[in-house]
Amino acid sequence: MSEQALPRPLLPADISVFERGWLSSNNILISGRAGTALIDSGYGDHAGQTLALVEAALQGRPLDLLLNTHLHSDHCGGNAALQHAYPALQTHIPPGLAPHVRHWDPHALTYTPTGQTCPPFGFDAVLLPGTDIQLGDRPWQVHAAPGHDPHSVILFEPASRVLVSADALWERGFGVVFPELEGVAAFDEVGQTIDLIESLAPAIVIPGHGPAFTGVAAAIGRARDRLDSFVQHPEKHIQYGAKVLLKFKLLEVQNIELAALLAWAQATPYFALIYNTHFSAQEFAPWVEQLIGDLVRSGAATRDGVMVRNA
Repeated sequence: MSEQALPRPLLPADISVFERGWLSSNNILISGRAGTALIDSGYGDHAGQTLALVEAALQGRPLDLLLNTHLHSDHCGGNAALQHAYPALQTHIPPGLAPHVRHWDPHALTYTPTGQTCPPFGFDAVLLPGTDIQLGDRPWQVHAAPGHDPHSVILFEPASRVLVSADALWERGFGVVFPELEGVAAFDEVGQTIDLIESLAPAIVIPGHGPAFTGVAAAIGRARDRLDSFVQHPEKHIQYGAKVLLKFKLLEVQNIELAALLAWAQATPYFALIYNTHFSAQEFAPWVEQLIGDLVRSGAATRDGVMVRNA
């Protein structure tokens, strides 16, 4: 996993990106005379690394503001640790799930259904789409970006034309459309968010995972092609979503016995939902082993007898 601040000349000097790999989201640090802000905080298991990266970059300055583009565990798992380390820190989250954060409901926040963890945290304000927020010395626009997550936002700075796209647009695709796994139609929302990004005409995109990039038109084209494929063959997306959940677990534990992985999948509500809705004609264990085989063939995992390992 990459755990370093990437000095990218194409980014404005006040923006640093900590590219974290595929379990923790990227962290974007914005430093200005008026204050400091961090966008997204990574997965809970990596909170110590998040703190070390932020402290090294701030060089003794306080962290004033923490924002989450959405509340998936890989984007807000470091919130609690940052709030403990910086007692004056103000935390802003998208409004959709705010009541469930206030009264901490890990099921409604999707952590229980996906078999993931997130230490409880609080918040001070919500990121209202259609408003601006001061990050460092610049005003950034807040835009709703439903699709991958119905409550996600993206952030755009019009002077430099930098877009923080979270999981709405990657250089080669976008994140799993989680509502679709639950049987809720959301592919249209993915397309509308891609259209919104195109209308903003960003020069630089900082995605939720992977390096910042400038080939925005090509990335949008690839995202639309991927979306069209999922719309035409929704079963591809369902299979993809199930494999992503397995891969996330492998990233978390690195090594696990097949029996333990099968038990985890059996106990994870999202897996039960996907299986019962789409694959119940098969036996559960062979279905999961087929998914593991797909991960092995793609180079995302290895299997040695009873052990399954992250690759």
